Formats: sequence, C-alpha cells, structure tokens
Amino acid sequence: MAESIISTDTQRPERLPPGQKLTHKWPVLHAGEVPPFDAATWDLFFFGFVKQQKNFTWKQFCALPRVQVLADMHCVTHWSKLDNLWEGVATREFLKHVEPLAEARFVMIHCEYGFTTNLPLADFFSEDALFALQHNGQDLEPDHGYPLRLVIPKLYAWKSAKWVRGIEFMAEDHPGFWESWEHGGYHLRGDPWVEERFR
Repeated sequence: MAESIISTDTQRPERLPPGQKLTHKWPVLHAGEVPPFDAATWDLFFFGFVKQQKNFTWKQFCALPRVQVLADMHCVTHWSKLDNLWEGVATREFLKHVEPLAEARFVMIHCEYGFTTNLPLADFFSEDALFALQHNGQDLEPDHGYPLRLVIPKLYAWKSAKWVRGIEFMAEDHPGFWESWEHGGYHLRGDPWVEERFR
C-alpha cells in the first residue's frame, strides 16, 4: 500500500494564497503540443553534480515504492484547485539511488521538447514532492503531464513540470524556460503565499 502524506498547506486556516480564486475544474495550460509516449524508449535521467549518473527505464521507475500526497495546487494565472490526491514516487526516494555532491544546491527539471524549470534542492526534496503518475485515482491525462509529472505543492504550478525526463543537479541557480526573460520572466522560486509570480 502506498504511504499517505498530507501537505501542510492543506491544513492552513486560509487555503487560498493572496490573489487566487478557487476552481473546481482543472485548467489545461502548456505551450506547444502534447508529446508522444513510448514505454519502450522512455527513461528518467539524473545527472550533473551527482556522484554517479543514473537513469531509470519506465519499467524500473514503475517498480519503485509509491506514495499518495493530498495537496492543493495554485497556478500563477490566479486559479487554485484544492484537495488533489496524487500518487507516484516521492522525490526523496531517489536519494536512495542518486547521491548529490556537496556542491549541489539546485536542480533543473528537463522535460519533453526542451522545457525546463529550476528549483532549490530543498523544494525538490520536500516531504510532499513527488513524481506523479495518477491524479484523484486515475492515470494522468496527456494534457496534464502523462506519463510523469513532477508535483511541488508548495510552489506555483508551473514548477510542477509536465512530461519530465531529466533531473540536473546544479551548484548555482539558473532560470528555466518560463523563468527566462524571453518567455515571461517568472520568479526563480515561485512561492504563492508571498506572490512570487515574476522576477
């Protein structure tokens, strides 16, 4: 049975961060097309400032222990969807398989079609962070990141990157796709409770 985790943000007296509005739908937001998925060729690659690079095939990834995380989702476009039940593999699980070097302080998430987003290492390995395979008891739909979506509940939803393929450990922070000035200049961290929407 999957371990159950409840994000601490769901226990706040006020669940909506400043500037957010509640939605019961799940809006679809992404740039470009939905990528195809082939279980025979898919892999997840850990590299950069690590003792040894590691990659997981789809079969290997699916064999890892599962967790369920109850968490809220807050989009930088001002909507919030509460009480999402995610199931997948905790990011912390990979500390059993990949050893970050002492210099590692950040990660860059690499996704299909070259999309990226940056995260502090502490946020990536937070207790409620996971690589999600399911949402509310169903496999993720392609528009929402199938087969694999990173979920970082405590940050704005663009940090919960869709179609993840690689994790690069970095000594210094660098902007990802949406954080770059060219594509919007979103905040390097993205904490919704202090409205870190833009740089």
